[in-house]
Amino acid sequence: MIRQLTSEDTELARGLLDIFGTAFEEEETYDSAASGDAYLQKLLAREHFIALVALVDGEVVGGIAAYELEKLEQERSEIYIYDLAVLENFRRKHIATKLFDAVRKIASERGAWVVFVQADHGDDPAIALYTGLGTREDVLHFDIAVEDKEQG
Repeated sequence: MIRQLTSEDTELARGLLDIFGTAFEEEETYDSAASGDAYLQKLLAREHFIALVALVDGEVVGGIAAYELEKLEQERSEIYIYDLAVLENFRRKHIATKLFDAVRKIASERGAWVVFVQADHGDDPAIALYTGLGTREDVLHFDIAVEDKEQG
């Protein structure tokens, strides 16, 4: 079952964070205890943030964190899938595709014109999944550091 999280679903959000940490081998980054309930409730309540979980027997086995980005050049938006993961023992069961289908439905309901996602070079399973769902664009990604307020 795919479920969109609301501000009441902080425990499910923590389960999703644990899955992201495990799948990306970044447990420190996705430490489910690092965000307080108030923060998670506020984030989950924001209209531009989309969190979906895949549940099997009540257990979170996968999910998506996405953002709706409103565009300046036209009255439309795009949905950016920031994180997607499915526990290894639940892969190849079409869970990721069902998560994508749910995001696409939300995008359609919101009038978004496209859903997009990035993949790292060498992440062949993700690239294969995304290739089957959409059109590939080769782009460059840059992380720009935020100005240090103490130095600024």
